[in-house]
Order: sequence, then structure tokens, then C-alpha cells
Amino acid sequence: MLKSLVKTVAVSALLAGTALTASAADYTIRATANSNENDEDYDGLVVFKNYVEAASNGAIEVELFIGTQLCSNGAECLQGVADGSIDVYISTSGGASGLFPYVQVLDLPYLMADDRIAEHVLSGDFTRKMREMALEDSGDTIRLMTIGNTGGWRNFANTKRRVAEPADLDGLKIRTVVADLPQELVKALGASPTPIPWPELFTSFQTGVVEGSKNGITDIMGMKFPDAGLQYVTLDGHAYMGAMWWMSNQNFLNLPEDMRRVVVDGFYALQQATFASPKRKSIAAYEEFVAGGGDLYVPTPAQKAAFKAAAAPVYDWFKGNVGRGEEIFTALTDAVAAAEAEVNAARAADLN
Repeated sequence: MLKSLVKTVAVSALLAGTALTASAADYTIRATANSNENDEDYDGLVVFKNYVEAASNGAIEVELFIGTQLCSNGAECLQGVADGSIDVYISTSGGASGLFPYVQVLDLPYLMADDRIAEHVLSGDFTRKMREMALEDSGDTIRLMTIGNTGGWRNFANTKRRVAEPADLDGLKIRTVVADLPQELVKALGASPTPIPWPELFTSFQTGVVEGSKNGITDIMGMKFPDAGLQYVTLDGHAYMGAMWWMSNQNFLNLPEDMRRVVVDGFYALQQATFASPKRKSIAAYEEFVAGGGDLYVPTPAQKAAFKAAAAPVYDWFKGNVGRGEEIFTALTDAVAAAEAEVNAARAADLN
């Protein structure tokens, strides 16, 4: 009886404290993601909201808008961030490349070998360099807070055959977004790039308008693409699916320093959540794909090296055709080299 009473009083106090905190918020952060509650982006935002509200002792309230309530596409959402009507927005490189073309560096193939390298790179000075460039190019209005993950790694998938080496892609019609870089990559590997809007992709597989795509396994299974004939996935891991988290720079700077520190730490917590979420979700997705008769192929090291060699012309294309491309390419490759040295040294130490 006493335990029950104590528990009831404690819960009541907690709820009362929550209500008081909510009403006492001094600052509001409006955050949006054009996705849904099954997405890694939502997982990250929930962690961010929980951390920031708790660590600020209720001084900051975070409002989440999932879907297209505040804005419907990258250009519109980033304009909202620039003018301060939206505080936080998450985009893929495709969603931000219209304003910051060099963010497509994250789509360059075969530069980062695995999660450990990618997470090391995106947690360091490379992200700060991209932040500096975005602030400069947006007139100090749009601030890159962090880069997380949204869906794991991009792999080649198709409806026709197993792809074990670049020659197996010859002639396949591969769906891409309407952007130059992914189309250049598909062409370099001997396939035919075919821009198709995401909502039309299922039907396009069924009708043969396209025969393949570049997606992570959670997207493939979430959209039920195997039901449309997508039965071959090659784990070439050609691109880490980076997600950029943007914030209104003026709204960030308007916060007092102690609250800015809370927000920065909140984005660190968000980043870690989005690093972890795809790893967990991909386990069930791969199992479901194979159980449904899907062919899952892991290239040998020699085959993966062949893919990288075939895709190498895309690096020169990027540096020569994308504004500030060489600058960001150098920043990324330098960061990757440093990460490989540090991670490999740590691995060696842990083996002894």
C-alpha cells in the first residue's frame, strides 16, 4: 500500500513538473522532416527533442513536424530555414544540392569503406568545413549542424540478374534522381541512368521502365520493391547515405550560449541515434528480402576494387563540374585518410 502511494505521488509530481516545464519554455525550436515516423530521421528527432528539452530544464521546447506540414521539398524547406520560419530541417544531398551543389560529395562512390570510417569522418572537421562553406554561400543564414545517416548504404539492386562486377551492369536501366552526379556514376559503370520520381518507382519496376536502382535495403523493403520484381541486391556499398541537419543560423545565434551548448549536444545525440538506427533496421530487412527469394550478393575485395576503378572518372567529373567541388573533395579525402589511419591503429591496438 505504502509503495503504491509513493509511486502515485512520484508519478503525479513528475507529470506536474512536465506540465510546468512545458508552460515555462522560453524558446521554441520548430523541426521538420519530409519523411514519416518509421524513418531514421524521426528516430533522430525524437532523441533530439528529448535531450534538448531535458538538458535545458524545459527552457527549450522542440516541436516536431513530420511530413510536409511546413514545407514540401528541399528548396522550399531550406528557404524556410534561411528566413527563420523553420528552425531545423533534414535533407539528403539531393535535397540540398540546388543551393549547395558540393554537398553531392557524399554521393561520390567507394570513398568510405565502412560505418566506422564514415562515422569518424562525419563526426569531425569535414562536417565543420561543409558548415563553413554553407554559411558563406547562404549569407550566414543556413547552418549545418551535423551529418547523420538515413538508410545505411546505397547498393545496386535490379530485377534482371546478379551483379558481381561492373560488366554485369551493362545496359541495365538504373533509376536515379534528377541530378548529374548519380547519372554520371551509372554511365561510368556501363548502365543507363533513368530519372524517375520516387513515388513512381514501384510501377516503373513492374512495367520495365527501369530495371534497377541505387538504394538502401530498408528503403527497398519499406517500399515493397521485391513485389515489383526487384530480386537482386549487390552489397557494393558505393555511398554512405548521409543526412544533413540544417538550422537557421540567426535563430541558433539568438539563443544564449548555454542553450546553444544544449542544442549542439542535442545534435550529437541525434547523430548517434541516426548512426545506430539503420544498423538495427537493416537486419530484419535483409532477412525479409532473402526469405522472399531475393538474391543477396557480397562482392569479393577484388570485385569491389573493380567497381571503384570503373567509377573513378566520376571523381574528376565532380571536381571539374561542381562549384567548389575540388575544395570539398580534398576535404573529404583528407578526412577519410586521417580516419583510416586512426581507426586502423585502434583496431591494431585492440588485437593485441
